[in-house]
Amino acid sequence: MPSEFPEFFDGSIKITPFCDIHLTSKYVSWLNDPEVVRYSEQRHSTHTLKKCRDYLDSQLQSDNYFLAIEHQGNLLGHIGNIGVRVDRHNNIADLAIMIGDKRAWGKGLGSHAWKVVMKMLLDTLNFRIVTAGTLEVNAAMIKLMTNSGMQIDGIFPRRFLWEGSEVGLVMASIHSKLS
Repeated sequence: MPSEFPEFFDGSIKITPFCDIHLTSKYVSWLNDPEVVRYSEQRHSTHTLKKCRDYLDSQLQSDNYFLAIEHQGNLLGHIGNIGVRVDRHNNIADLAIMIGDKRAWGKGLGSHAWKVVMKMLLDTLNFRIVTAGTLEVNAAMIKLMTNSGMQIDGIFPRRFLWEGSEVGLVMASIHSKLS
């Protein structure tokens, strides 16, 4: 089991472990919204509260971190999630993000949360490398990765079928200053 992920609050966003209060019909509606999950593998599934509960339970039993992003400024509340898949053997954390509340889109909140979590993984939890990947057609995510200091490690061609086309997987990483 992983150590507890440290909570973060700066007056604008709060990063906290995903828990029962985040498991709502609003959350499930994000996962079933084709626009929200357009670039996500979540687009292939229909989600229910039970499936989301089972997923949360599986994450709580793993080494992974499943985090909620809450917006404090305009009282939007829970706006999205960050998943951190942990590879303890190699001391690597792999990040994924979803801003589900469309009212929070374009405000820089996802980018801010991403950078906070990435810094905590490297500087507080002492991971050696933080990685991320996305479809090569997801320009916003590629921009987020590079603007946060990650380097593009490579593109694996034709890894996904997306909207009728074969698209590549873009992989990026950032290394700890200690590695």
